[in-house]
Amino acid sequence: MARTPSNMIELGSDLPNINLINTINNELFDSEALNLNLGTLVMFICNHCPFVVHVLDEISSISDTYKGKINIVAISSNDVDNYPQDSPEMMKKLASNRKFNFPYLYDETQNVARLFDAACTPDFFLYDEEKKLVYRGQLDDSRPGNDLETTGSDLRNAIDCMLKNIKNISIQKPSIGCNIKWKNS
Repeated sequence: MARTPSNMIELGSDLPNINLINTINNELFDSEALNLNLGTLVMFICNHCPFVVHVLDEISSISDTYKGKINIVAISSNDVDNYPQDSPEMMKKLASNRKFNFPYLYDETQNVARLFDAACTPDFFLYDEEKKLVYRGQLDDSRPGNDLETTGSDLRNAIDCMLKNIKNISIQKPSIGCNIKWKNS
């Protein structure tokens, strides 16, 4: 289990355009169709990473809590030739089993991950209604094996601050997870 930190890109960065296949319904998802009156949470996850598996329940809880209050999108950018458990078919199965109420997108070219400068799974990016980055980093301090409860406290605080239109003064810590499985160039 490689422990890779997320890249802490500059706050205020613009939300990159996302145009990928949603593995849940096999339809093209375009970020232009997002509700422009809401902020947007983009999560880089995958099926096999133990760091992601560790937080899946909390991701589902957050999506239930904030459904209709923010846009939520998950993306998997892993090389499926070397990690077939992250294939679109397996993504669809995970989304169904976990009852995801958000799109689970497949980034086959890995171009979207590069646009976000995503480095690991899980990796979280929160944008306000102006599509400006207000949070990037970890869900909370819990990691597989550290015996801390998974609460989503860091991400929940960032979302709550954004929704209340108050400045998030909490320290933003990098997420830690498995590195994105890049294709050999």
